[in-house]
This record gives sequence, structure tokens and C-alpha cells, in this order.
Amino acid sequence: MLDVIILGGGAAGLTAALYSRRYGLNVLLIEELYLGGQIANTTGIENYPGFSSISGGDLIDEFEKQAMAYKPDIIYESVKGVDFSKDIKIVMTSKQEYECHCVIVAMGRNPRELGLPREQELKGLGVSYCATCDGNFFKGKDVAVVGGGDTAVTEAVYLSRICRKVYIVHRRDEFRAAQAETDKLKSAPNIELVLNAQVRKLLGNDKIEGIEVSGSEVSESDKPTRVLEVSAVFVAIGASPNSKVFESILDLDGQGYIIGDDEMRTNIANVFAAGDIRKKSLRQVITAASDGAIAAHSVMLAMQR
Repeated sequence: MLDVIILGGGAAGLTAALYSRRYGLNVLLIEELYLGGQIANTTGIENYPGFSSISGGDLIDEFEKQAMAYKPDIIYESVKGVDFSKDIKIVMTSKQEYECHCVIVAMGRNPRELGLPREQELKGLGVSYCATCDGNFFKGKDVAVVGGGDTAVTEAVYLSRICRKVYIVHRRDEFRAAQAETDKLKSAPNIELVLNAQVRKLLGNDKIEGIEVSGSEVSESDKPTRVLEVSAVFVAIGASPNSKVFESILDLDGQGYIIGDDEMRTNIANVFAAGDIRKKSLRQVITAASDGAIAAHSVMLAMQR
């Protein structure tokens, strides 16, 4: 019988594991793919205290080393279902069932797709959701980034250093990213802003050869659409929480984020939510780590009752 099962091995999950083990709790962390979550794919972080600049991979390596020093049990399996109806909580994975007193849900988010025809077919053939993962495949070529938030802007700046030209396609006329990152974007000589525009079609047979965009400012001519001849399109239009398995079990908001209080408590006793999967106003690595620490503290208090 476990004290706590932590679902997800990103910044929130690793911090929760660290704090839980320091509290002397029996911990199992279940991760589907690899430790680190989305932050592991971030090129540069300049707003995490203690590091003027560090890559997401290097930062999460430090998280992992510190957590592993306290020897939490970690397995790599997919969560297929849960039973939170009784005092003993059950987590069902692709391999077996696990029982515990408390659960911390820290499964994060996955990138949102464009929803265009052939998008699935062209994944890995020019359609990507991670510039730091796939950018080097298109070194010296023309590429496009779709989105206007922090991720889109930072990925466009990163790609501008290795690609010949970068188009950034955004459906509005202003970016939602931090001003410091937007300034870098606008100062890059090989980045072209394609504003008030949306991607309508992916072009190419067995790989991406271009995208068709439409909008009020896509072309100086009278044509309603414009073709951008690119070898890749990097989609950065937000993310969706990995909360489907908790539908009708935990309280979710309209976007699927888990609703909880300041102590990370959900609507079910001894089930806590931390990190990007939780409804909150700011999703950054520092807030994910904070959530993980608070969730572990709440578990410790629950185990004392």
C-alpha cells in the first residue's frame, strides 16, 4: 500500500516526489514517456530564479537529480483509468493496478493541433509541435511558426538562428508573449510577421512544401490567400490538459483543467492536482514546482489525520 501516487514526471511531479520523500512518504511516480514534461523541450529560460539563462533540458536535469537523490519509485506506464470512489485510491495503467491513500495528478498538457486535413499524416514530415526537437532537421531552410504566445515567439526566435527565413503566422495583430521576447522577434532580420492570418491548408504530397494562409493582411495584392513556401510548420497555438481520464470524476472547467483550491485539493478527498493540468492564471515552471511542493505538503497533512 502506497502513501501517494504521483501521476506525471514534469516539474510539478518531480517537485512533489522530492517533497513527499523528504516527508518520509512512500512514493510511486508514474510517467508515460520521459521525465521533464514540456519544459524539457524549451530552449532557453531566463525567468527562473537562480539562473540568468538555462535551457529547459538542463533545468529539468537538476530537478531530476535532486528528486532521485531521495529514491522515489518511478515507472513508465500509461494511465488508463482511476477509481477514486473509496478511501483507498486505485490507479489503473496499461500493465496493472496500484493502490494508495493519496494521489497527486500532475499530467500536464499536450500541444493543441491546427485541426487541418492531413495534419496527422504529415506529422514528422514537416508538421511539428516542438521547434527545439525538430528544428535542426530544417537548418538553412524556410519554415513557419503558427501562434502568438510565449511558446510561438520563443520558438520563432530560436529557429531564426538556424533557418534561412521564419514566418510567424498569428491570427491577431498583437502578440501575447512577454515584451522581452517580442522585442527579440521583431529585431530578427529573417523573421517575417504574417498577422491577422490563419493557416487554411497544408501543401505537399509526402512532406510539407508550403502552407496556404488567409486573412486581412496576408498579401499586398487582392488575392484572398497567400502561399508560404516552407519546408516545415511548427504549431504553437496552445495546449490541452491531459485530463480526459478524469472526466466525470474530478471537477473540470470548460477547457478541461482540474479545479482545485490553494492547497491543490480537488473535489475528492486525498486527490490533489498540480502543475499545468490545474486551473490557474499562470503556467510556468516556477508555478508548477510551487504546486508540486504544496500538493506534497497537503498529502503529508492528510496522512497525519
